[in-house]
Amino acid sequence: MNTFTVAPRFCGPPTSANGGYFAGLVATLASDTLAVRLLKPPPLDTELAVAVLADGVVQVRNGDELIGEARATKLTLEAAAAPHYLEAVEASRRYAGFSHHRFPTCFVCGTQRPRGDGLRIFAGLIAERAIVAAPWVPDTSLDRGDGKVRPEFMSAALDCPGYYAVSPEDRMMLLAEFTAHVDRLVHVDEPCTVIGWRMGGSGRKREAGTAIFDEKGELCGRGCAVWIEPRSANLTAA
Repeated sequence: MNTFTVAPRFCGPPTSANGGYFAGLVATLASDTLAVRLLKPPPLDTELAVAVLADGVVQVRNGDELIGEARATKLTLEAAAAPHYLEAVEASRRYAGFSHHRFPTCFVCGTQRPRGDGLRIFAGLIAERAIVAAPWVPDTSLDRGDGKVRPEFMSAALDCPGYYAVSPEDRMMLLAEFTAHVDRLVHVDEPCTVIGWRMGGSGRKREAGTAIFDEKGELCGRGCAVWIEPRSANLTAA
């Protein structure tokens, strides 16, 4: 049985892991693309046990509590067209989190995280394209040892832009399921563009697509997320 621990640095809400990062860690334990369901907020600084069941389902537990589970899947998502990097820079000036942020210390999109600590992906609206977009230049702390970004950080980068694509009105939403596929690992210090767009949904459920492009506009990673508006506004997001 494998185990892993999410360091406090990689939080979403202050007391639980960023959902995209958590899903990325789970995905690194398998050779397939995984659809990861988040059943409970993944705790920080806690050893989590990973078990692979006979039917191939991957389960993550904190003691007897089931935190998440994952199944192999194929991601056939077609990414929206990439804006120019400078368009993404301009869009980030319209990032809704600058005026109000539920979790300002989020590893991915938190405005209180300094450079070299958080990813600082501030996705703002490009209305004529019906997407949100942000620039991202990965720092050296994300290096897997060969100048390329570790895959779990690619997964993390694909998370939060999806929220801002499906909830421009800043409703409280929980990340219920996340699937990420890395087409190629980007390099440290490589200027990238991250986008998000709404794919559908009804009632309390919304679906988002996200993508990462390199400075040449080539697709490097894709993500598909299901977000759920909780019945109680007092719940914290995963």
